[in-house]
Amino acid sequence: MRVNGRIVTPEQEDYDELRSLSLSNWDQRPLFIARVADAADVANVVDFARRHQLELAIRSGGHSVCGHSATDGGVVIDLRDLQSLDIDLQNMSVWAGSGLTAGQVSAALDEHGVAVGFGDSASVGIGGLTLGGGVGYLTRKFGLTIDSLIAAEIVTHSGSILTINESKHPELFWAIRGGGGNFGVVTRFRYRLNPLPHFTGGPLVLPATPEVLAGFAAAAKAAPDELSTILMAMPAPPLPFLPPELYGKTVLMGMMAYAGPVEDAQEALAPFRALATPLADLVRPGPYSMMYLPEDPTMKPALSVRTLYKDNLDVAEAKAILDRVERCAAPMRMAQVRVLGGAVKRVPAETTAYGHRDAEMLIAFLAMDRDAEAAARNDLWADDCVASVGGGDGSAYSNFLADKGPETARAAYTTGIWKRLREVKRAYDPMNFFRRNHTTFRQPDFDWRQKSGGPHAEAAVLFIRLPAAPEHLVGNAAIA
Repeated sequence: MRVNGRIVTPEQEDYDELRSLSLSNWDQRPLFIARVADAADVANVVDFARRHQLELAIRSGGHSVCGHSATDGGVVIDLRDLQSLDIDLQNMSVWAGSGLTAGQVSAALDEHGVAVGFGDSASVGIGGLTLGGGVGYLTRKFGLTIDSLIAAEIVTHSGSILTINESKHPELFWAIRGGGGNFGVVTRFRYRLNPLPHFTGGPLVLPATPEVLAGFAAAAKAAPDELSTILMAMPAPPLPFLPPELYGKTVLMGMMAYAGPVEDAQEALAPFRALATPLADLVRPGPYSMMYLPEDPTMKPALSVRTLYKDNLDVAEAKAILDRVERCAAPMRMAQVRVLGGAVKRVPAETTAYGHRDAEMLIAFLAMDRDAEAAARNDLWADDCVASVGGGDGSAYSNFLADKGPETARAAYTTGIWKRLREVKRAYDPMNFFRRNHTTFRQPDFDWRQKSGGPHAEAAVLFIRLPAAPEHLVGNAAIA
């Protein structure tokens, strides 16, 4: 197997750095990491892993909340070098390599007064974010990330490289818009560009009371579609715009994002500023990419997360949320309230594989701690948080979905979408080769090892580690 990129094995100096993820819940040691340079590399690695019956993990930004960006004893396709960005202002579209992050793409598009709505973290790769739906700071104005997706380049389980859209492989294109990595490795995304000549945004920090929390949620639901918000009930971090006496105390940090004229933004923001005297107010005109708060790449916490969809949040539920944020022992813990609606609801439910367009809000409970043992305790805390606000309808957001067993993925989809996803899976990945994700198939549903044939992984291990093989070469013509 030849690649234009690099094959990194455990003996190499940068192996540990490349296998690490943004979260420390897992310590996974892949057989090798394929740092691919193009779609042809991806196809070659997919073919190799399939023939040798090796589990395959796909890494875009390495932010999977279940550790799916890596694998123990299998193969990681590392997409981080797929950094192409072709902006076409005439046709208002952009082709973006799946190794890019949300921050990289957003900053480049800022220069042209256009945007694609990604998530709320600059370092998250656009790959997993897009495939799961994409909820962020422009959601109410432009919809989910997948609502701006108009084409993709994908490598299937057979190693075929396809360009897919509404007219070419339409069922596959439907499935990748919310169905995750079940169907192949996306190497490039083509997004529609949304005009964004004016933007106002930033953090608005308010006192953490039940009345303010519930009032914020109500105001966000009533706001114009141009205003998207993410409210975080959390200990105040040591950020320069916060008074030191607030550090560590629970506050409500509302990330406000208005996609429209500055004068209209002030009117839309007024109800939020009227909820209580702000502890800090840094909402201002500027580029969209300023919404991404600073990140420390050396911090790799063990994460616990649970989500639910709700339509309303009353004062009693707001109090339950704040009580549990106070009660959690994790150094950083938070409850996030993301009000949806707007453009998300205007897209017909059957258009994409995202499962919960009718929901008014997405609530997430997160705890970041020192190790997996602490994360196990925090998982119980997060489960209790969900129960404290009624548990919703049992649904969850796939990009924040903890792996709690074979039926985990089911919570992210409606019955109709789930059935259709399974049909697409049977058509495009009948052996469930792409299963290192929230797969729509679980054994004994499909057992790809029994159906794929080929040599065992042990033979692949011996072959990969032949000392004579140069670093860019794994395999040769002797292996078919």
